[in-house]
Amino acid sequence: MTDTPAERTPVSAVAKAAGAATGVSRAGVIGISVGVLAAGAAAGVAIERLTVGRAMRHRARAELDAAAPYGSLRGRPLTVAAPDGTELYVELDGTGWAEPDGLPGGEWASDSPEPLTVVFCHGYCLNQDSWHFQRAALREGVRLVFWDQRSHGRSERSRSYLAGEPAGIDQLGGDLKAVLDAVAPTGPLVLVGHSMGGMAVMALADLHPELFRDRVAGVALVGTLAGDWDEVNLGLPKVGAKLFKKVAPGVIRLLGRQVELVEATRRVGSDVAAVFYRKFSFGGKDVDPGVVRFAEQLLDATPIDVVAEFYPVFGAHEKYEALNALRGLPALVLAGTKDLLTPATHSEAMAERLPGAELVLVEDAGHLVLLERPGLVDHELARLLCRAAGFAGAAPLPAAVLELASERPREPEPNPVADPA
Repeated sequence: MTDTPAERTPVSAVAKAAGAATGVSRAGVIGISVGVLAAGAAAGVAIERLTVGRAMRHRARAELDAAAPYGSLRGRPLTVAAPDGTELYVELDGTGWAEPDGLPGGEWASDSPEPLTVVFCHGYCLNQDSWHFQRAALREGVRLVFWDQRSHGRSERSRSYLAGEPAGIDQLGGDLKAVLDAVAPTGPLVLVGHSMGGMAVMALADLHPELFRDRVAGVALVGTLAGDWDEVNLGLPKVGAKLFKKVAPGVIRLLGRQVELVEATRRVGSDVAAVFYRKFSFGGKDVDPGVVRFAEQLLDATPIDVVAEFYPVFGAHEKYEALNALRGLPALVLAGTKDLLTPATHSEAMAERLPGAELVLVEDAGHLVLLERPGLVDHELARLLCRAAGFAGAAPLPAAVLELASERPREPEPNPVADPA
């Protein structure tokens, strides 16, 4: 079948932009920025929506920003130094923390079994607040750790990257180890990773398989993959996907060198970005508009040079062998069936290498399944905690978690409120 002009044009714009020299003009950078965003049109994004009711959408966003509580939950803040000295922002939440001399993460002083410590690792271009619903559901009776990966959220910009060293997923695995050493040096662990956070968990397994033998009692891999990133077509036609994958690293690297101009362009083109974000974040049309807006805010908060810092590392991520360290552990592998960034086929491939893992494919959900279908994700995580607590002989879980694990989550009802994006 011959591609239509609507399918060809956005990808062609990106390809043309990739040939720009490093001394690109102001107009050239703006064109590249819009070209990258408009590539979503090749995946079926209804760009014409941008011309309808713009003032109404902006008013709706302002109202949602004022009313929505998403991302408002906070824990006890502290910073942890990564191996290269980068300061990582961490929050401790939940109950059951041992704090001798007022220091979090100290030795467990009781003779009773130590409770699980559940560590949440967020995805690319997000921060720890993306786990808002899971934090709210599990914070009573369980020790929770949330952290912002380097260069994301409230963590410091990667010192090694600023010194000229390339970013890498293994570095994120080392950061996770530093966080565990600082705040949870003893007791059973459950590691929960979404997208790039799941990759960090796999990198940790590759670097420190002994940790998974001795202390890890459960792992959740949500909307992530163990390798073969170059096979992901992003919902584009085959030829368009191949071209986009070829030119995107160069385009994003170029944009990363023009931070102030690109950020201004992103603000001007917020309507385009909103449609682009929606397409690659959610699979259904019934998502709460406040949640959609919250996702926009998380993604918009990530500077373009941080986007450029990490995008190249995904093609080098190959951790299928590292999954061997997870074999035999209680494991949850969960993905949305309409995830365009880490398709469900990759979750199926990981589950095949993890006998006994629970594979959950969430019908019609996208990449941000933890925000789109929080009730189901909370339920499956609670079930994992029950399996992990039994596996490790950990302290009994509170009644709220047991109830969450036993309740079958309701399917979401269609939202009658128009999506402001």
